[in-house]
Amino acid sequence: MANVNTAAPARSLTPAEIAALALSLAHLGAGPQAATARLGLRHALENLDLDDDVVAATLDTLTTPLPAEVASRARVIADAITGKLVVRLHYRDASGHITVRDVDPVTCLVHREYWYLVGMCRLRRDIRAFRFDRILAVEPTTIPARPHPAERFLPFQRRRARAAA
Repeated sequence: MANVNTAAPARSLTPAEIAALALSLAHLGAGPQAATARLGLRHALENLDLDDDVVAATLDTLTTPLPAEVASRARVIADAITGKLVVRLHYRDASGHITVRDVDPVTCLVHREYWYLVGMCRLRRDIRAFRFDRILAVEPTTIPARPHPAERFLPFQRRRARAAA
């Protein structure tokens, strides 16, 4: 009798799955389990049809451990996303100005060599991306975050073509 493979066909990870896996790995540190998990993520992402320099740099960032102090802030951010709670960021922008902002966290993503928190900034009343390396401190709050669908803000998405008018 022939051995028939009845396994389900492989499928690509969704953008939401990629973001969740990457954020989960971001704060694991540099131990052996974290290294194995990052290698697994690298293998999972190798099959995406995104062969360019931006993707290569992004994959390197996804699979490199964060510095300890940044990983600690990533844990607070991940907990806030999971708990659907506002976080208070002490943030230094590209010009060096420091602000304190309450943010409804939506998701985290990586682009090239930087990690970002994407969220609804209550100060600016708009979606903003906050580079992890510019977040000086992050404080958890007990304020419920308003829902914002992450799918609108994730990388690796195929954009739907507009219907012809």
